[in-house]
Amino acid sequence: MSELALFNQELPDYLKDVKLDDATRALVGNGGSKRISLRGGKFRMVVNGEEILTSNNDSLNVVIVEAARDVSRTFYAGAYNPKADATPPDCWSNTGVAPDASIEQPQHHNCAECPQNIKGSASGGGRACRHFRRLAVVLADDVGGDIYQLTLASKSIFGKGDLTHMPFEQYAKYVGSQGYNLNTLSTEMRFDTDSDTAKLFFKPLKFLSKDQWGVAKRQGETPAAKKAIEMSVAKTSSDAPKLSAPKPAPQAKAVEAEIAEPVKRVEKKAAEPTAKKDLKAIMGDWSTDEA
Repeated sequence: MSELALFNQELPDYLKDVKLDDATRALVGNGGSKRISLRGGKFRMVVNGEEILTSNNDSLNVVIVEAARDVSRTFYAGAYNPKADATPPDCWSNTGVAPDASIEQPQHHNCAECPQNIKGSASGGGRACRHFRRLAVVLADDVGGDIYQLTLASKSIFGKGDLTHMPFEQYAKYVGSQGYNLNTLSTEMRFDTDSDTAKLFFKPLKFLSKDQWGVAKRQGETPAAKKAIEMSVAKTSSDAPKLSAPKPAPQAKAVEAEIAEPVKRVEKKAAEPTAKKDLKAIMGDWSTDEA
């Protein structure tokens, strides 16, 4: 089965309390890592670095059980090469405020004023230092099942949409402004088919039942959920060659005086949805007592 359908359906009663046996646990390894990749505009289940399932659907329904409090940042000095082995970033921050203390040669002492944070510092005209936010999610039809890490890039985090097509930051603020937590409802994640990169929109679907909500809260308190929202960077060998940050191209002397020093751009705060429509109305007549 190539779809997520098998693990995205109601679990039979006789299997709900079954734990991993010794054979399966030995094959899986010690916990491992589970994440949802958005590569190629598809939802891909990745376990221990191996892709095990790919969905052909544009949407996936999840429950967000935990989320990183801050937007993290990563900077790579070299150009991306999909054929090369994965390497750690040259500079990174878990909080988005200052480089991590482990970095030997940080690009700047704070992220806001870093030259890699200026629009145009990347070859494509964007920012060389990228924004990310990590979520811990479970499948909406299996709230007590595996916890997956979902990493959102800036296009899925910031911006403004309508009430059924919201970037994550706008969506989270909207749900909170209505007096609800993210773990009280199921959320639809849908790819923006007009985007040339993997960009997600979010919208609420229905409230969880009382039992499901209790499970979702417990899931958010587990070590797996806490691990999913943390950014950790493995160190490479000290003998590995280090890439230096790209240097700006030299300018002709005749125009040097006309080029202003880079300044910090003030980010516009993501606007709230303009329509103050009640969240329950958005989700229709779903009952909170459904199993």
